[in-house]
Amino acid sequence: MVARLSENSQGIAYGVSAYMVWGCFPLFFALFEGVPAYEILIHRIIWSCVFLAFVITLMRRWQPVAMALARPGRLGRVLGCAVLIALNWGVYIFAVETQHVLQASLGYFLTPLINVALGMLVLRERMARLQGVAVVLATAGILVQLILLGTVPWISLVLALSFGTYGLLRKQILLDGLSGLFVETLLLLPVALLTLALLARADLSHFGQDTDTVLLLMASGVVTAIPLLAFAGAARRLRLATVGFLMYINPSMQFVIALFVFNETISPVQLASFALIWFALALYSWSAWQTLQSARSNPIRS
Repeated sequence: MVARLSENSQGIAYGVSAYMVWGCFPLFFALFEGVPAYEILIHRIIWSCVFLAFVITLMRRWQPVAMALARPGRLGRVLGCAVLIALNWGVYIFAVETQHVLQASLGYFLTPLINVALGMLVLRERMARLQGVAVVLATAGILVQLILLGTVPWISLVLALSFGTYGLLRKQILLDGLSGLFVETLLLLPVALLTLALLARADLSHFGQDTDTVLLLMASGVVTAIPLLAFAGAARRLRLATVGFLMYINPSMQFVIALFVFNETISPVQLASFALIWFALALYSWSAWQTLQSARSNPIRS
């Protein structure tokens, strides 16, 4: 029992750490003054790949990577994951650079509901009644902005859909988080290196411009990998439901940072939209908790 409590405590510590680092990402990417989002994305891919290779070597985890690369015909879904995660990273960096962190936080609030919807539509998973209501309310929250403001929160939708679809594909790949992310960045590496070479040739690269910029670009890979490793540690020690509840730390921190650090303004219409989505998340969380309690009280049925 004591050992189990210790495992839970460690898992919660890892999970909180991972989501707090992700929640602070706006503060990190705001440091890249004058560096366009696509160039930061290129370096994030390159240095993530380098750092992950170092970690995999340190942990002696090359076997699953070698097995995956030995079957190039099965890398289609991994390539799909790579493209989706690159899109997610790029749009997120763009959101920070253009001071749309509120939209970014909304995207990550929407992600679990997108996961539920994709599970129902693609995997034919059964959706609990409250989860269905949650998806409808979240959709209504987006429609509020569309109808009353005349704009689509495209950053929120791209972030939620890209990460949700990434999660859907990722479930179908037999690779752990560390190995999977390394193979994904490895598939993107040739494009990233070619783009960097073209930028350097056109004298448009900011790498080498000054020491601070070089260090920040290199650090982007480390900053990407560290919360992933912490998340993996949490996922091994905690129930999925617990990990899911901890996930709200990330967009909540981004929301606070957007309002009180970047001084972004939120209109009454946007606030109403957020309120609908928060209420949808409350329903979703309640439904998930009820499902978990039901499974624990009826172990034979589950």
